[in-house]
Amino acid sequence: MSRVRAVAGGGRAVEVEPERLAGWFDRFSSRHCGVSRTVVDGDHLVVHAVDGTRAEVDVPFPPLAEPTIAGLVEHALVPRRIGLLLVRLGGHSVGIAVNGVVEASTTDSRQVHGRNRAGGWSQQRFARRREGQARVALEAAAADAVRVLAPEVDSLDAVVLGGDRQALDVLRADRRLAAVFAKAGERVLDVAEPRRAVLDEAAVRARAVEVVVRAPEALG
Repeated sequence: MSRVRAVAGGGRAVEVEPERLAGWFDRFSSRHCGVSRTVVDGDHLVVHAVDGTRAEVDVPFPPLAEPTIAGLVEHALVPRRIGLLLVRLGGHSVGIAVNGVVEASTTDSRQVHGRNRAGGWSQQRFARRREGQARVALEAAAADAVRVLAPEVDSLDAVVLGGDRQALDVLRADRRLAAVFAKAGERVLDVAEPRRAVLDEAAVRARAVEVVVRAPEALG
C-alpha cells in the first residue's frame, strides 16, 4: 500500500513505487476525467487533469530526459545505487542500496535522555548531561557515515536522508561529509527510530516517486 501524508496548502503526498507508477497515473486519469496537459518547469512536473485536479512531482534523481508521464515512469525504473543516511537523536542507520536492496549497512543506538522530570536532577545538570549524550550519539553517526558512505560517494547516484532534520544539520556541518550531502536532495524521509528493518524500508521508499495531489478547491 502506498504511503500517504497530508501536505501544507492542502492536498496529499503519495509515495508510489516505480513499478506501480504507470498504473497510478492511469487511475489518476480515469478518476479525474482524463489528463489535459503535462507541464515541466525545471525538475518539477505537473500533470493537469480535466477536472482541475493536479498531480505534482519533484523529479527524483534529476534531470528528466523526456518531460512526459511515460518519460517519468522510465526514469523512475532505472536501477540506481543510493546512499542512505537515517539519523535521529540517539540512533542512526547508514547504508548503500541497489535497486531497493541494502548491500552494505551499519546501525547503532546511543542513550540520550528525554525531558527532565519533576523530582529529578537540577535542570542545568540534566541539560548538560543530555547535551553530552546527544553530542556523542551524533559523533558516532558522523563516523559511521564517513566510514560507509564517504569512500563510495563517487559511485552513488544519490543520497537519501531520513529522520530528524536538526540532527542531520549537525552532520551536514561535518566537512568530512561534504561530498555525501552534496548528493542529497531536499527530501527527508519520516522514519521511526533507525533500525536495520527501518533501513530496509527506507531503501524501498528511496526509489519511490512522491506525487502531490491537489484538488481544485485546494488550488483556489
